[in-house]
Parts: sequence; structure tokens; C-alpha cells
Amino acid sequence: MVAFSLPLLFLGALSSLTSATSDYHESLVLQQLPQSSLLASFNFRSNASKESFDERNFRYFPRALGQILQHAHTDELHLRFTTGRWDAESWGSLPWNGTKEGGTGVELWAWIDAIDEQEAFSRWISLTQSLSGLFCASLNFIDSTRTTRPVTSFQPTGDHSASRNLHLLHGTLPGEVVCTENLTPFLKLMPCKGKAGISSLFDGHKLFDASWQSMSVDVRPLCPAPGECLVQIEQSVDIALDIDRSKRTRDDPIPRPVLPDQLVCDTSKPYHSDETCYPLEQTSEKGWSLSEIFGRSINGVCPLTEVIGGEETVCLRVPHERGVWISPGTMESKKPDGFTRCFNLHPSIPFDITVPEQESTIQVPLDEPILRAERTIVGHGQERGGMRNIFDNPSDTDAVDFIYFETLPWFLRPYIHTLQATISGRDGVRRQIPVSDIVKEAFYRPAIDRERGTQLELALTVPAASTVTLTYDFEKSILRYTEYPPDANRGFSVAPAVIKLSAPDRQGHPIYIRTTSLLLPLPTPDFSMPYNVIILTSTVIALAFGSIFNLLVRRFVTADEASAITAQTFKGRLAGKVVALRDRISGKRAKVE
Repeated sequence: MVAFSLPLLFLGALSSLTSATSDYHESLVLQQLPQSSLLASFNFRSNASKESFDERNFRYFPRALGQILQHAHTDELHLRFTTGRWDAESWGSLPWNGTKEGGTGVELWAWIDAIDEQEAFSRWISLTQSLSGLFCASLNFIDSTRTTRPVTSFQPTGDHSASRNLHLLHGTLPGEVVCTENLTPFLKLMPCKGKAGISSLFDGHKLFDASWQSMSVDVRPLCPAPGECLVQIEQSVDIALDIDRSKRTRDDPIPRPVLPDQLVCDTSKPYHSDETCYPLEQTSEKGWSLSEIFGRSINGVCPLTEVIGGEETVCLRVPHERGVWISPGTMESKKPDGFTRCFNLHPSIPFDITVPEQESTIQVPLDEPILRAERTIVGHGQERGGMRNIFDNPSDTDAVDFIYFETLPWFLRPYIHTLQATISGRDGVRRQIPVSDIVKEAFYRPAIDRERGTQLELALTVPAASTVTLTYDFEKSILRYTEYPPDANRGFSVAPAVIKLSAPDRQGHPIYIRTTSLLLPLPTPDFSMPYNVIILTSTVIALAFGSIFNLLVRRFVTADEASAITAQTFKGRLAGKVVALRDRISGKRAKVE
């Protein structure tokens, strides 16, 4: 069984068309999700010829990013900023089948041209530090301990020359907080910079109030025809908004409880009373509009957009039977699938969509994920623990083959010999099986303390209608007190695992799934004790130094000697004043004569 995303298929076909025919194109797909949520997928694509890029003649391609890639000899780049959690059980598979989404925090991987691994790592550090300044992020903290070299989990999506010696490097920052400081430089890379077109909807207060949000930057070389090569940058923003929460105005950002007289209760319940209310399931879809959700409407069309062959800018995924109000001067076209309608915007007229609240008789079909994955830390204590990975195959007929890629920090030491596999079917009976029945191939690169982390790549298969659980034990290291962050008692973030499904979608792209990040508690010292030691030591040193200094420079005399010294000192000062006054008077007389 293979699930496909219809918005992804539509935009994928549009991508293949516009990549070779236009230098800049943007698109927006809106789809209402269960539980009063709305998915908005923004996509921006710019092309530059290879000759112009090499000569630094930038038009649509951002100069700031282009110069960084040339300096670091980077042929292909993929950068992800993600925050929140995608509810796969309610919302189905990820947009773009996970190819444009990353793990929680910041994720970066790139193909760098270099002679050997040492030169590639040097250019990798130059790339991360430059991107850190460009996107106002902590990418400069991706050092050797957070850098890995995946073997089979990632494949280049561009057309690369065989003569290039490319090295793949991957780094993550799972604890990075994504905020408006990253959105502002992201917008500056676009030709219209959020002033016109669909990017005019971007508002940091709305985007980062979403349940899930992901920003991606992809740069790749493409050769659509022999002798015709270009460099393409593709920026995507995918957000899952809560409709009720997004409708709140900026001057009233605090959610307030519903008043008792406005509650909709199921009065058929036997425990219903004036003090007990069981929510009544709503049979109608929530109403919304762009101006309510984003606080503004689309400011026309970006003037740099090249519209070829009737390409639509905005698409809405709702049943054709549902009423939709749009701004005047907009051309609407409905697709044969019965759920997609697209709009051609007027260049200078603001565009808004209003979807009123209506009874939901037909629902937009959601794609069931091919694989469900869960990853947690088990065990207790400050010395040892364990990792548990649960893979559920919902298909009743087909097995699922995938690559499991895991990056662990150096202070988490796994014991691979403790790897165990347990399988259970729909009947709920669990049994332990040999690991070789599940793990077909394995690549393991052990960690080196304070130099590199652990890299684990497994080729796994999960039988149909089965749930496989993989577990292994690990040991926690004790860090030096200088290696703890300021919020040491919070714990340390462990990067999410990356799952690459072997069954590609209809466009030939792989399907990616990422687990949630983990929080690892480590033995943490009492940092008040070093503070007390420093204060006590400083006090003792100050007292000792002051006493010794007084003994060395002070002169101890009797009271009579002190009076004589004071009188002698007063007489000497007075005589000096008299001499100075006499010399001044004598000097004035000499000038007069």
C-alpha cells in the first residue's frame, strides 16, 4: 500500500513545468484538516542560469546565499527550520511526503566539493558559520560532535557532474528555537520580500502561533536539456493553523474560556447537568477567511512572477459542493478530482477567500501514512537507560522497507549487542524474533568522546499488519562542569531519527518521516557549590592579601612621633606655598620691567 498526497502531486506536476519555463513562480495550497485545523503550503521557486550564477550575475537568485555557496564550494544545500508537532493520526501524511520537512529545531545537509574529508569538513564549518549569520540562527554550533556523514539516508536531488568529488555532511540542532528572527532573513531571500504576492500573508505572530510550522530552503543544480543547466532555489513554508486560535486579534492574544451560555452540550448524556457538560460533536466545518486567519489578505501578485500556460497561484482543497466566496476580478477553475479549485489572481487587486461555516456532508480524503514511528527513552536512573523504537505497518497486504538513520550525541553510549526485536500482529500477541529477520543491513560508526557522535543506519523491513519494537541499552557519560549549558537541569536534546521509505511517490521522490526529538537527563552537579567555593576562596585571598600588604607598606610609630611627623609635614607644605607665591610675584615684576 502506498499513500499519495494530492496537493503534492498537483504541485509536483506544476514544479516540473515551471522549473524549466519560468525564472520565478510561487504557489499556495490551502486544505482544511480535522479538529478545526488548516494546512497552508507556500512554495517559492527561482531559477538562475549556471553561467550567470558562476559569474555572480544574480537576478532572482539571492546574492547573499549565492556568494556563501560559492565560497564554501557547495553544490547542493537543504536547510530546515521546524517547530511544533505534526499530528499524523488526525492529519494524515506530511505535506510533500516529508521531503521538505525537517526534525524539530534546525536540520542541515549539503553536498560539498572537496579533495578529501578534511577539506570538506573545513568548508562545512565555513558554510555553517556563514548561514548562521545569514539566518540569525545558531548554526555555528554545528561542530564535529553534531556532524555526521550519512551513507544511504539522503540522495542528491540535482544533476551533478561526474567529475565533481562531492561529500555529504549532515548536522542538526534539535534544541534550536525557531522564531521571527529566522523568518525575516528567510523573506529577504525572496524577490518580493513579503511585500506582494502570497508572501504578503506572512506574519510572525500568526506563523509561530501555529500547531506545527516548517520552513525549508533547497538549492540544487538542474539540467533540463543537454547544454542547458541552471541553479534552482526552492523555498517552502508549511503551517498547520488552529482556526479558532488564529481568529483572535492581536490586541487579544490570550485564549479565554467559553462562557457557560455559549457551550454546546450533549444533553442526551445521563450525567448532563448545569455543572457538567459533555461537548456535542459538531457536524459542520468551521468557517474562515484569509483575512481572519492571517490578519491580512493577499496583496495582489508579485510583479516578478512569470505566468505561463494559465498557471494558478492559489489552490483550495474543499469539496466542490461547498460554497466559497472570492474577491472580484479572480478567475476560478475546478479540477476533475472534485476537491481542488484554483484561482488566477488579479495583478493589482487584493485577494481574499471566505469559506463560510457549512454542514460537512463530504470530507476531503486524507492520506494514511505508510508507516507510523515512535521513539522514546526508557529506563530510570542517572547512569543507564534504553532506547525504544516502535514501527507500525497499517497495511494488511504489503511489507514496508525503509532506512532508519539515527544520530546520537557522544555522551550517550549505545550498546549495539543489546539490540532486540519484538513483533506483534493484530491479535496483540507479542513474540521476540531474531534481529536479523528485521534488520537486513546495518552501518554503525561509534562515537569518540568530544570529537564526534554515534551514527547508526539500519535497513529494516516490517511485515504487513505488524508492529515491530526495537530496543537497545545505552550508558550516560559524566560531563565536565564547563560542558553543561546554562539550563543544565532541563536536560540535553537528542536529534530526531530520519526514516526514508523505499517506496517512492508517483513523482519518483522518496518519502521521509521524522520522529520527535528526545530529552535526555544527565547526572548534573550542584552548581551552587562551585559558586560557594569561589566566593569563599576570593574572601580568604582578599583577607590574606590585605593583611600582608598592610604589613609591607605601613610604618608603625608612637603617638609622639606621629605628631612630630604631622607638624613637620605641615611646616614643609606651608613653606612650599610661600616659596611658590614669592616666585610668582617675582615673575610678574620682571615682566613689567
